[in-house]
Amino acid sequence: MDNAINMEQSYHQLQVLQQNIQQVIRGKDNQIKYILTALLAKGHILLEDNPGTGKTVMAKTLAQSIGGKNARDTSVFKRVQFTPDLLPMDLLGAHIYDEDKKEFIFKKGPLFCNVLLADEINRASPKVQSALLECMAEHQITSGDVTYKLEDVFFTIATQNPVEMEGTYPLPAAQLDRFFIKIIFGYVDEDTELEIYNNYLGISRNLEQIQTVLNIEDVKFLQAESEKILIHEELVKAVRNIVAQTRQHAEIVLGASTRSGITFLKCLKAFALINGRDYVIEDDIALLIKPVLDHRLIYKNKEAKSRVLDAVLKVELDRLSRLNLAK
Repeated sequence: MDNAINMEQSYHQLQVLQQNIQQVIRGKDNQIKYILTALLAKGHILLEDNPGTGKTVMAKTLAQSIGGKNARDTSVFKRVQFTPDLLPMDLLGAHIYDEDKKEFIFKKGPLFCNVLLADEINRASPKVQSALLECMAEHQITSGDVTYKLEDVFFTIATQNPVEMEGTYPLPAAQLDRFFIKIIFGYVDEDTELEIYNNYLGISRNLEQIQTVLNIEDVKFLQAESEKILIHEELVKAVRNIVAQTRQHAEIVLGASTRSGITFLKCLKAFALINGRDYVIEDDIALLIKPVLDHRLIYKNKEAKSRVLDAVLKVELDRLSRLNLAK
């Protein structure tokens, strides 16, 4: 395996992809980086916020920016609107009887794609939500005695409304753990919002005419490049210490798992690549700790949720600053 990182090609492709998305998604540069981080880390992302903040448009724009081997390959992107009456077979597929062959054949569901938009995922019942567990964790679907492999690149962008809203079902801990990153999508600032109001027709046209700038092979290349990013041993120890502290903290009921730590490291490497570096820095840990870990933890109360990770992070950053790490 070639361990040399092609930074010039990787960074150029990522810049082109980000600029393409920014034609439609205005004022969300940080959120775009988090989404691409999850994609390069071979994970999935959960976007939470109130309706109308652009979560679905973001997912569509990313999917349209990525094509298959042929331009506009329709198998790349699938959207599922989650509703209370949705059934697991609506996602996975089902066996149907073929009159010509006189046998049952498996008709694949929308999960057989590269980019899945699971829109308003918490409006579906827990039974349907759990149907995603195997495919998100293992990139496969089991139906009866047969296991079907999903695509090499399988990226789920799930959106959800705040769980306090009527008609929603909180995602269980096992489901949340499948998402590498969870972010609050948020509103844009006042100046950006005014720009959107003045140019909403042009932005809508941009979405309809968005160009495919990368294909699936390009995404696989970027995923492989992110794995080569350098991370100092002391930064690996910092991740270990943070994860361990979440298990020992008096205000956390359920701490982070070893899998959470591995996910953290993968996201750190991908985030560094997106920012044009072939190495991870302390600031990356500070920027990713909450998007990667916060949704995996169960706190004793809301007050603890707002302060505990900040305190744990400060301890590690202070330790790292005393070491004065060199690149």
